[in-house]
Amino acid sequence: MRKNTIDIITLGCSKNLVDSERLIRQLELNGYRVTHDSQNPQGEIAIINTCGFIGDAKEESINMILEFCQAKEEGRLNKVLVMGCLSERYLKELGKEIPQVDKFYGKFDWEKVISDLGKAYQHEHEYERRITTPKHYAYLKIAEGCDRNCAYCAIPIITGKHHSRTIEDIVAEVEYLVAQGVKEFQVIEQELTYYGVDIYGKQMIAELVERIANVKGVKWIRLHYAYPKNFPVDLLRVMREKKNVCKYIDIALQHVSTKVLSNMSRHVKKEETYQLIEMMRREVPGIHIRTTLMVGFPGEGEAEFEELKEFTRWAKFDRMGAFAYCEEEGTPSARKFKDDIPEEVKQARLSELMDIQQSISAEVQARKVGSIMKVVIDRMEGEYYIGRTEFDSPEVDPEVLIPVSEKKLRKGCFYKVQITDSDDFDLYGTVVSR
Repeated sequence: MRKNTIDIITLGCSKNLVDSERLIRQLELNGYRVTHDSQNPQGEIAIINTCGFIGDAKEESINMILEFCQAKEEGRLNKVLVMGCLSERYLKELGKEIPQVDKFYGKFDWEKVISDLGKAYQHEHEYERRITTPKHYAYLKIAEGCDRNCAYCAIPIITGKHHSRTIEDIVAEVEYLVAQGVKEFQVIEQELTYYGVDIYGKQMIAELVERIANVKGVKWIRLHYAYPKNFPVDLLRVMREKKNVCKYIDIALQHVSTKVLSNMSRHVKKEETYQLIEMMRREVPGIHIRTTLMVGFPGEGEAEFEELKEFTRWAKFDRMGAFAYCEEEGTPSARKFKDDIPEEVKQARLSELMDIQQSISAEVQARKVGSIMKVVIDRMEGEYYIGRTEFDSPEVDPEVLIPVSEKKLRKGCFYKVQITDSDDFDLYGTVVSR
């Protein structure tokens, strides 16, 4: 156990990671040594930043809390503090169920965490962070909460209404991060196309992205997560005109059947969804579209699932993830619908949909063989340098593998790479030049 050392463990999404990075910076400003997601935690205090979005994430968070409580009982640390989405959602229940935890905090209680440690929260450093990703890229959170109220989603219960940061505040953070060596920004929000409505009275995501693109030193900007209804068309113009805005959009469509979309409270129809995909590809030639689809939502019969499969074959998404519906307590769908599709049916549909996507992904990647693409190097792993193109977001998308034997490459640097081969997901290449 190291005195004056705190271990922070982050579970869940990249939005949680940004929160942890801000908290780490505040702790370091107050004299603590902080490790993040250490394989061998040795601090006297552990802070677990939890996820409470779906059942599997909640289970992972509970298991992590219990693991550190056991370490405390064995004398391997002094305090266990828990924050984040799970404790925001179940604050009272968790305190009763796991009394070994010294204190539970909500998702946004960073200031209280600092003051309970006997330190002062330094507001003048509000958006400073200690980057825990590779130093050349960072996640940029532009808002909290969501006003969409999709029937299946617990996010509004946890984070509340949509709350945008100002453009000036975000640009200042970008400038700060560029000065720290960040070149690539993953712009994240629960629903980024709604950005600005609450403070400017209209969608301002296009203006924001354009302002970020104009900051000297910003090499790549990638956008997560869009919503299909009332999609801001001007964002596509910015993507087309600004070379450092990646031709990439992450838009969670969830389904295509008008019946299922209505049950989900998505406020969009099948025809509109088809038209949106066509418009994106027309306005931004070469755009790569990432989406997430859901199977097994109440009301999805065989006919509706067939619609989803047909849509997937037609759209040929460059990147796609899918998951089976899991009822979340307190959500509109839990109150309104019976979760009556058997789990084995959900899993069979999920497998069938992902099999379709696997063959599509293989086709998408094979078309790139022979081309020369700009690649950033993230790391070295075994016999390969691992990099990404502008069409690949960290952690979730395919990668480019370049033999280590070829030449010495630097992490965080960009190279022109000729693609020599592909498999179902990844690409292989050789460096042509910087």
